Amino acid sequence: MDLFDGHCDTMTRCYRYGYGIRENFGNQDLTRAEYIGKWGQFFALFADEVLKPGVTRRDVFRSEYAIFQREMELNRDRIVQCRTGAEAQAAFAAGKRAAFLSIEGADLIDCTLDGLQEAWEMGVRAINPVWNAANILCGTTEDEAGKGLTAEGKAFVRKMTDLHMLVDVSHMSDPGFWDVAELVEGPFMASHSCSRALCGHVRNLTDDMFREIVRHNGVAGINMYRTFLGEPTTVDTVIAHMEHFLSLGGEKNVCMGGDLDGCYDEMPDGIDGIQDIGKIYDRMLQRNYSEELVHAIFFDNMTRVVNEVCTM
Repeated sequence: MDLFDGHCDTMTRCYRYGYGIRENFGNQDLTRAEYIGKWGQFFALFADEVLKPGVTRRDVFRSEYAIFQREMELNRDRIVQCRTGAEAQAAFAAGKRAAFLSIEGADLIDCTLDGLQEAWEMGVRAINPVWNAANILCGTTEDEAGKGLTAEGKAFVRKMTDLHMLVDVSHMSDPGFWDVAELVEGPFMASHSCSRALCGHVRNLTDDMFREIVRHNGVAGINMYRTFLGEPTTVDTVIAHMEHFLSLGGEKNVCMGGDLDGCYDEMPDGIDGIQDIGKIYDRMLQRNYSEELVHAIFFDNMTRVVNEVCTM
């Protein structure tokens, strides 16, 4: 099984608990992922749930980035930071994992164009402008839900496209989603969002939103968090969200966005971490999905988008 996943919070747990990525007690580490063939992973830098008095989001951003760099160096025999699709292919050819950096909530870089430029120079290749709290750029599904991209938000998204960065719309308000769809000509992604038609949580995508992602040749990553999957939360529930997106023409647009180490102990029955993700792959094959389609969902679709967008 190959895997290219759009979102995890592993770096935030490393920051919180002081462990590394070779072996840990979170949802994923390099040792438990050894059974995976090619593995690409977007590692999100995130601050809100680990903020302490006197510590700014920018402080957390720099600390988590330092942890990421430390882990890349300590595990250089297994994993390498990548900035482009070509670098990911080189990592896979060398038998290594491809690690991409993303930011969840542009408050980490003060929501500024200068912060965005700095993040790009540090190797960040995907950004969600907001998390759950609205900011100067946009509203969220949880806060100021009627607020789309502001003038500052539109300038931020335009610069992201100029820098060949992936715009991530998970957590953005519904009007913000449509503003991104209007501004971005090529692919964008919802890194960890399921189907609102199957589970009515506002964090999920409506059918029209997913069709728009298809129109842009982007991707939507299936989230492993129980809250966004619905009950009963089983492997078949995960597949049901995939099936619904597939029914909307998403054969090339569904991917994995597990939110591992974000959903931690709120995962589907029988899925406790990266070591169990293969159960979903195997179950799809048991249900007579073609190997080609299952491989596309788990690896090819995200790979295509990264190859197209992340070129510099």
